Amino acid sequence: MKFAIALFAPAHAPSSRRALRFAEAVLAGGHEIVRLFFYQDGVNSASGNVVAPQDELDTARQWREFVEHHRLDAVVCIAAALRRGVLDEQEATRHSRPAANLPQPWVLSGLGQLHEAAQQADRLISFGGA
Repeated sequence: MKFAIALFAPAHAPSSRRALRFAEAVLAGGHEIVRLFFYQDGVNSASGNVVAPQDELDTARQWREFVEHHRLDAVVCIAAALRRGVLDEQEATRHSRPAANLPQPWVLSGLGQLHEAAQQADRLISFGGA
């Protein structure tokens, strides 16, 4: 089965950890993730500046390692990211900001990527959000 997963919650939220565990289970079960889409406050999970306290799980780091290890298509909504100050090098330059904080493997793109993922997948599963 093919899954698209949308995350609306920031890395420190319980629903972000649940989404990560779900994604791990999807792959462990032999299924496919066609795209991870980070939207609304979920874009903060992709920021390279998220620092978890020493006594908490670093879910943002876990997301990055999971995406890198499995070479997944991980898209960060550009509109939500810009609104929250999550910028790649190109957007930091375009908006005259002093630094980028969106490292690889994340890719900024539009909401159309979520629509496309929903069309390609058998199931669209979302976590967190309004």
